[in-house]
Amino acid sequence: MIQRRKTTVGSFMARYIIRKIFMRKPASFADIGLFTGAQQHGHLMRLDELAPVSRMPASKIPHPLHVGPGIDIPRSYSFAGSVRSTEDFLVDTDTSALLVLVDGVVRYERYLLTGGPRVNWLSMSVAKSVVSALVGIAVDEGHIRSIDEPISDYVPVDPGSAYDGVSIQNVLHMSSGARWNEDYNDPKSDIHQVTAAMLGSRGGLNGFVARMVKESHPDTICRYNSGDTQVLGALIARATGRTVSDYMTEKLIEPLGFESPSYWVTDMRGTEMVYAGLNLIARDYAKFGELYRNNGIGPDGRRILSTKWIEASTSINSPVRTPGRPIVGDHEFELGYGYQWWIPAGGQGDYCAIGVLNQLIYVNPSKAVTIVKLSANRQYGTSTGESTNRDLENVEFLRAIAASV
Repeated sequence: MIQRRKTTVGSFMARYIIRKIFMRKPASFADIGLFTGAQQHGHLMRLDELAPVSRMPASKIPHPLHVGPGIDIPRSYSFAGSVRSTEDFLVDTDTSALLVLVDGVVRYERYLLTGGPRVNWLSMSVAKSVVSALVGIAVDEGHIRSIDEPISDYVPVDPGSAYDGVSIQNVLHMSSGARWNEDYNDPKSDIHQVTAAMLGSRGGLNGFVARMVKESHPDTICRYNSGDTQVLGALIARATGRTVSDYMTEKLIEPLGFESPSYWVTDMRGTEMVYAGLNLIARDYAKFGELYRNNGIGPDGRRILSTKWIEASTSINSPVRTPGRPIVGDHEFELGYGYQWWIPAGGQGDYCAIGVLNQLIYVNPSKAVTIVKLSANRQYGTSTGESTNRDLENVEFLRAIAASV
């Protein structure tokens, strides 16, 4: 049974709390100082104390990860033509957890700062890859007839707005054509505007995406867009007749044997903030990565997600989604894009779920490796560049670990 935090008098207080967390000016992230250089590790592990949430229970039949002999990870790695210290990197990016699985077995596990094996940590955009999996399951089960159908056949949107007549597949590919700016350094950007909708104004999150504006023809530009993921959450709810939390509990948490209760951050209307608001422990993030590494098969040998969906999710089918073409904020990004998964250059067959402040699930099937890195990089978003955000460096760091095993 999913439990939702109530807001009675509550209601005024919860609005005040969300405003304090997510808003500094009419449309900016908040007094906790996201994207300002302020420390964040004390916040990312306790979002349920700070905002309305939709809670999900642990699996009735948990599948604890097996722990094998420990391995050493490389003391250094190469990036941008220089050799860099692993320890310095972990400290500089405010790493909370680093978990390395080889062939499904925990071989390295380390927690820093406020992290720990039972600490739920905010996913940021790692949640997008989880939403993609839930869409795939809904397709496999027939709740969604085809991803070639318009998403507006399922989700109410304003006529002529961004998602009116746009295919589900284009939305999955971040190629919807919706106008969007994901610049965390700009307090007027759309990513800050959608967060303002968390307060419930203008119909909350669902109302916000229903009125978004078209900018380009679908499938002509890959523009990273958290609104695309939020409308996919609405698709899951409308197609299945259930909340995202309920559906995730049955279709992922139970069969993957998640060990710990978890939750989604919600808006004031109880709608899950699916583009960034998932909170899991590191080992349960790893189990989700293992689902993809094992081609959709769960720990008990049963199929959870189709191989076809996983292959489509983690491959690139258009030049507009090749590394260096997707647009994030004000720049092109040196990773490719599938169905809400990032795909590094180089043809190694690896792929990543990536969230701001350096949250990652990295999967390398050829090496039988899944790695989770949870972080609170305080410098993230203080500029739009790699020097502060270190997204590509994180990927290369995890690739170096995979290569070492």
